[in-house]
Amino acid sequence: MASVILERNRKKRLEQGHPWVYASEVASVDGEPQAGGLVDVLNHQGRYLATGYYNPASQIRVRILSQRKLAAMDTAFFAERFADCLRHRERFLPGADAYRLVYGEADFLPGLVIDRFGEVLVVQLLTLAMDQHRSEIVEALVQVVAPRGIYERSDVSVRELEGLEQTTGVLYGECPRHITVSENGLKVIVDIEEGQKTGYFFDQRENRASIAPLMKGWGGRSGITLQSIEAEDGTLQTLPVNKSGKPVSFPYWDGATVLECFAHTGSFTLHACKYGAKKVTCLDVSAHAIESAKANVEINGFSDRVEFVVDDAFAFLRNQVKGQEERSERATGPAAEAKPGSKPAAKADTAKPMTAGGGRTWDVVILDPPAFAKTKSAVAGAVRGYKDINLQGMKLVNEGGYLVTASCSYHMQPQLFLDTIMEAAKDAGKVLRLIEWRAAGKDHPQILGVEEGHYLKFAIFEVRSK
Repeated sequence: MASVILERNRKKRLEQGHPWVYASEVASVDGEPQAGGLVDVLNHQGRYLATGYYNPASQIRVRILSQRKLAAMDTAFFAERFADCLRHRERFLPGADAYRLVYGEADFLPGLVIDRFGEVLVVQLLTLAMDQHRSEIVEALVQVVAPRGIYERSDVSVRELEGLEQTTGVLYGECPRHITVSENGLKVIVDIEEGQKTGYFFDQRENRASIAPLMKGWGGRSGITLQSIEAEDGTLQTLPVNKSGKPVSFPYWDGATVLECFAHTGSFTLHACKYGAKKVTCLDVSAHAIESAKANVEINGFSDRVEFVVDDAFAFLRNQVKGQEERSERATGPAAEAKPGSKPAAKADTAKPMTAGGGRTWDVVILDPPAFAKTKSAVAGAVRGYKDINLQGMKLVNEGGYLVTASCSYHMQPQLFLDTIMEAAKDAGKVLRLIEWRAAGKDHPQILGVEEGHYLKFAIFEVRSK
């Protein structure tokens, strides 16, 4: 087997478990490695470190597969790795029928992503070597998982860095376009052909469940209290009663009003309804995404509590904030004439025009945008984007309500994300109390020392005015 010998002065990331060898770290190559073929990686003294696959056309020259000698990437190799992946998911997600089955480097299969949707698997082959071993991957999946079908969604631009074209299509069996799976007890319809990436984002599974405590406990703000009322048969019943003393029949009287931006398939909307939200506004710029969200809301029986908006989230948030500011200005117009000895009373300035048409607020605002920084050079622009949406979002949270916010940009490091939100709070005149801080779920494990895997940041903040 050909060997790649590393520079003496390189950083020892490989010894710490990092799975990539960059071109700049390679001192020399011994033998004639084939593009996509296996190579041994040696330090400058010739000591064996690992085995990986080689691509002379990529800046990531070698992707590590094993710290032990490996003879071939054959069906048996993939079957063994897939069996390990399956055991991990069955241990930490017992009973689940949908999850990320293979998460690339974190499952010791760099360049390969596989999502499970019930009896159908969706595969992404991101590198030359994985593309060359398509047939072995399919054979191993049939052996280990026995799916009804395997569909390829290798329509991602990263393949072009490996000298590959984007491709999609059926690799095995039957693959219906729309598949209904479950997540946290909810039904979700997944479009494996046209949905983003592989069709669904599993990495927020546990984070979506974490919003449950935010969805109830709001009835008191509307003046609704629980009171004991005598029924016709003389027994006492505890019922919600409004300010006028009349029983409230609406079952979600204690629920939160919720705004979900960048909704995609409406996953946070579904969870908000499940956990008792009173009313949810589900927003996405994509009409296709909103149609998907509508279908998911309908099959779960939540249609009466959800309104859908097709709009740009940035524009929508700014419009609501502007409307809020205009309403405030109208409410505190010129002082009215007061009686002698009393303070002048503020009089609503109804002549002041309302141009925005917004002005709504919510108990919980959820922001789950796509990655704003896909490269290091895009970080400055991403910071502005994250600050803007969080600034506008927290302004629309009712006093003492909650801002749920996330970033899936790896280059937006955790401390920078928190600092950006803190700057937004300062400009908005808000005090934020951090309630929860989370990362990706258990089907997205992270290798310690591989910073690239620590991409998802998820936070819940209580929002108070200064």
